[in-house]
Amino acid sequence: MSDMEEKFPRALWVRLIIYIAVGHVFAAFIYFLFEVGAKQ
Repeated sequence: MSDMEEKFPRALWVRLIIYIAVGHVFAAFIYFLFEVGAKQ
């Protein structure tokens, strides 16, 4: 496991998690817009 941590530093994992979280929020926002648009 230490070899894996050497290849991927902690900052990269934090950035990856942030990108995934922001991507999900953005996707949920677009899904919400489509849901609201379909009702009108």
